[in-house]
Amino acid sequence: MVMQRKFIIIGTDDNRTPFFPPEVLEHIRHGKVFSGGVRHKEIVGNLLPDDAEWISITVPLDNVFSQYEKVFSSDGYGQTDTVPRQIIVFASGDPLFFGFANTVKRKLPDAEIKLYPSFNSLQTLAHRLVMPYDDIRTVSLTGRPWHEFDRALIERAPKIGILTDREHTPATIAARMLEYGYDCYTMYVGEHLGNPEKERIRHMTLQEATQGGFEHPNNLLLCATSFPEARPFGIPDEQFAHLDGRTRMITKAPIRLLTLQALELNRRRVFWDIGFCTGSVSIEARLQFPHLTVVSFEVRAEGEELMNINSRRFGTPGITAITGDFLQTATDTLPRPDAVFIGGHGGHLPEMLMKIKEALQPGGCIVFNSVSADSKKAFMEGAGAAGLILHPSAHIALNDYNPIEIMKATLS
Repeated sequence: MVMQRKFIIIGTDDNRTPFFPPEVLEHIRHGKVFSGGVRHKEIVGNLLPDDAEWISITVPLDNVFSQYEKVFSSDGYGQTDTVPRQIIVFASGDPLFFGFANTVKRKLPDAEIKLYPSFNSLQTLAHRLVMPYDDIRTVSLTGRPWHEFDRALIERAPKIGILTDREHTPATIAARMLEYGYDCYTMYVGEHLGNPEKERIRHMTLQEATQGGFEHPNNLLLCATSFPEARPFGIPDEQFAHLDGRTRMITKAPIRLLTLQALELNRRRVFWDIGFCTGSVSIEARLQFPHLTVVSFEVRAEGEELMNINSRRFGTPGITAITGDFLQTATDTLPRPDAVFIGGHGGHLPEMLMKIKEALQPGGCIVFNSVSADSKKAFMEGAGAAGLILHPSAHIALNDYNPIEIMKATLS
C-alpha cells in the first residue's frame, strides 16, 4: 500500500477562546495527532481529545517532519486503503501567507492538504486601522534575513507590512531605517491581534519605536509620510566619501554604469565586488538592482569605514563588506556569485581569476576595467589559464582620465 499523507491545517489568531466552524470542530474531536507551536497549544489545548498526541513545531523543522513521517508510517492511526493517516496542524492566520502550509507543500509535495484559513495578521491590523491593504508591500522577517525588507526600502515602497520575530522587532526595524536615512515613514504596531485581553495597536514615529517595548506576537505597517527622493541613476562622484581625500580613486559614474551593464545585473542574483575602495560600484549596484545579494571585498582596512559611511549616505543597507586579502579570505560560506567585478587586484589578477572561477555559478561572468596594456594582458592570460571565455571589450575615454577598457569573461 502506498503511504498516504494528509494534513488538516487550521489557521487561528491570538484569541484564547477561538471560534471554529462545526466542520473544523468535528476534525478536532476525531483527531489523533495534532501539531503546532507552543502558543497554538495554549490556545487550543482544551479543545483536544484526552488521548491526543501533540508534535511541537520548533526548529530545526527537519526534526518535526521526521516525527510526522513516523506517524504516517506506523500502525494505529487509522489508515486504510481509502482513508489516509492525517495530522491536524494549527498555524497562525492564513497558513499560505508565509505560513506552515507552504513548508508542508515544499517538504512533502505529494501530501494532501485541507486548509481552513483565518485572516493573516497584517490583514487583521489593516482591518483594525480601516486601512486599504491592496497596495501593501508584504515582507516576512520571521526567521528570515533583512534582504527583502532592505529591498522594499531601496525601492521606495510607500506602504510596507512586516511580519516580525524576536530579533526583527519594531524597535530594531525602526533603528535600521533611521540608520540608513529612511525617516519618512510612520509606524503602526499590532500586538496580540485577536486576543481581547491583550490586543494593543499603537501609532508612533520611528524614533519613538526605537525606544519602545513590544510584546510578542506583533506585526507592523509602515506608511510613507512623504515620498522619498528618487533613487539616483549614476551617483555623482563628489558625493562619496573618498579614501584619504583622493577623489580620483573611484570608478567614475559613467564607467560605473557601463560596468553594471556589462555585468548584466538585471538578471543576476549574487554580485561580488572585489576591491571596493569607496564602495561606489557595490552601492550603485544595490541602488539600481535591489534584488541583488552584494558581497564586497577590500584589502585596505580603511575600506570598512568608507563602506559604512557611503552605504548609509546613499541608503543601501544589506551590503556584506569584508576587509582583508581576497586571496586569503575564506569564501566557502558566502553565497556563490553569478557576477563579479574586479576593481583592484594588487598584481595578482591570474590568481584571483582562478579563485573566482571556482566559486562562480554556471553562466556567471567576470568584468574587469583595464587601465593599461599590462593589466589587459594579465586579464586575457589569466582568463585563458582559468578556462574562461573572453568577450568583446569596450574602450572608453572620459575627459582627461586614462582610457578604460571594460573587459568581460564568462564560464561559457
